[in-house]
Amino acid sequence: MSTPTPKPTPRPSSLPRPQAAQVVNASHIDHDAEVARAVSHGRADADGNVFVTTADGERAVGQYPDATPDEALEYFAKKYVELAESAVLLRNRLSAGAPGREVVSAAKTLQETLPKANVVGDLKGLSATLDTLISDAEATESRQAARAQAAKLAAAEDRESLVVEAETLAKQDPAKIQWKQSGARLRELFAQWKDMQRSGPRLPRSVDQELWARFSQARNTFEHKRKEFFAELDKVNAEGKRIKEKIVAEAESLSASTDFRTVSQKYKDLMSQWKRAPRASRKDDDALWARFRAAQDVFFSARDAENAALDEEFKSNLVVKEELLKKAQALLPITDPVAAKRDLRAIQDEWEEAGKVPRADVSRMENGLRDVERALADAEEAAWQRSNPETKARTSGALSQLDDSIVELEKKLETAKSGGDEKAVAEAQEALDARRAWRDQLAQTAAELD
Repeated sequence: MSTPTPKPTPRPSSLPRPQAAQVVNASHIDHDAEVARAVSHGRADADGNVFVTTADGERAVGQYPDATPDEALEYFAKKYVELAESAVLLRNRLSAGAPGREVVSAAKTLQETLPKANVVGDLKGLSATLDTLISDAEATESRQAARAQAAKLAAAEDRESLVVEAETLAKQDPAKIQWKQSGARLRELFAQWKDMQRSGPRLPRSVDQELWARFSQARNTFEHKRKEFFAELDKVNAEGKRIKEKIVAEAESLSASTDFRTVSQKYKDLMSQWKRAPRASRKDDDALWARFRAAQDVFFSARDAENAALDEEFKSNLVVKEELLKKAQALLPITDPVAAKRDLRAIQDEWEEAGKVPRADVSRMENGLRDVERALADAEEAAWQRSNPETKARTSGALSQLDDSIVELEKKLETAKSGGDEKAVAEAQEALDARRAWRDQLAQTAAELD
């Protein structure tokens, strides 16, 4: 017999079952029932030679010496069931989501062994089962390929969105970029990129390289702009520091001065220079500003102390001027400009002799006296207008013209009445009434000027 003779083995009743690792997820097979069905596809002779029945006739599969024909047949039937369990395992793997390509390859390899397999069983049926499995696996492979392609397209779109955002960040005007926020966002995008590379679908090499080139270029552009911006900022900060150090030095040199009026204006000028100067770095700017304010505080504290002493000294002057202001305000309302002017002049002379008042009271006192002075000026102007010859002459001439106009309108009214023209009568009467009212007002004004 051409087939190899197996080594003696224990009786079939004590033969070990296949290892668990070989029949994972093969629980759908009733092992004993399958063995019973498999033996019907073969026979064994008294010498232990075993044959399997195929479409082309019997084929010897091996020999099992020192065993009964049934035991020999069962041994090779169990070998067949192992093949069937392998097919079930492949089906289970396919159902569990294994790559269809791997299942197709394994099923074809298994199918290729059937024509020469040293087993007893329904080889034709198992081949048909494998045909179906291969067909299903190929269909699954096609679907998996489509899903993989769709996933790659989606991944490419996701990568593209990262690239576009990175390029948008890199294209910003350096003068308007929020460097901290934009830099942090660019780092987030880079972390997302690495995560997509690590756990996402693999993109075609050309696509991956093209997107990475754009992403890398955007990061490099942003970093180049950042370096240039902060290099220029360092120059500006250095210039700001130089200018402000000069301002602070002058402020400190003036802090002990007692020329309060002049130096107060100089400090205002220095403050204007400070506002126009470029900013130094935050640390330097804060330190220089603290020195500047300290120098100001020394000077203005001394000035305030002197002003407080002067205010205390001027309190007695305020008492005098309070009384003078009451006298001036008693002149109101002014009915006799000449007498009021005489009295006010005497008050003004005493006002000048009284001297300065505390600063907090200067505006109140000065404004109070000016109100009386303005009232006197208005009364003098009104008196002048009443006695102005030119005004009187203009008023008299206007009265004469109005009198002539009234006479003409009275004649026109009589003519209209005689003619029975009601419209003309109404128009003439309206014009006459207006002229008479005007004359009465002008006559009153003329009387006030006399």
